[in-house]
Amino acid sequence: MQAKTNSSQSGGAAAAARASNTSVEHVLGLCETPQQFCAALAKLFGVRPTEVALMRLQRGLLSFLHPEQLKTAGSIPVSSSSAVAAHTASTKKTELFNSFVKVKHASIFESVKLAASEDAPSAEQNTIQKLMSAPVLDPQRKVLGVVQVCRKGFDPGNAGPDFSLDDLQQLELSAKVLANLAFMK
Repeated sequence: MQAKTNSSQSGGAAAAARASNTSVEHVLGLCETPQQFCAALAKLFGVRPTEVALMRLQRGLLSFLHPEQLKTAGSIPVSSSSAVAAHTASTKKTELFNSFVKVKHASIFESVKLAASEDAPSAEQNTIQKLMSAPVLDPQRKVLGVVQVCRKGFDPGNAGPDFSLDDLQQLELSAKVLANLAFMK
């Protein structure tokens, strides 16, 4: 009898998770601009909007659609051996780093001054401590771009909680929704 109760409880939890995923897909699917999508994603993960990056692949280069300040900062060649976004695009696999400062990566875009928000005027320029990265793939598994969510801080402790495997799955789901939005095509 106990096992049956646990089974029905876990079934209820699974149903709640599916309902939650459906509502997340719905909300993200309504976004008409990269900024709207990234703001919704930031809210989903409890990060600042500038801690979400969205890049579209064009002619072998990943160009930023968000944050706004990175649009003119340059592009990332998919052939880059030091950029995590390029690695995500070339392998077509999601990645999770809760000790990102220890990962060898191109940090040139971290030096770009992002607009400070009222809730965190100085924290915006902190170092990326934790990062999730997911490819945006069309139905034929062609790479359309890369979406990343990070947590910045002076150290891992003040950057916020570690990303979980559930978070990574949510980012994958979000990337699938993103692949169907007009601004990614």
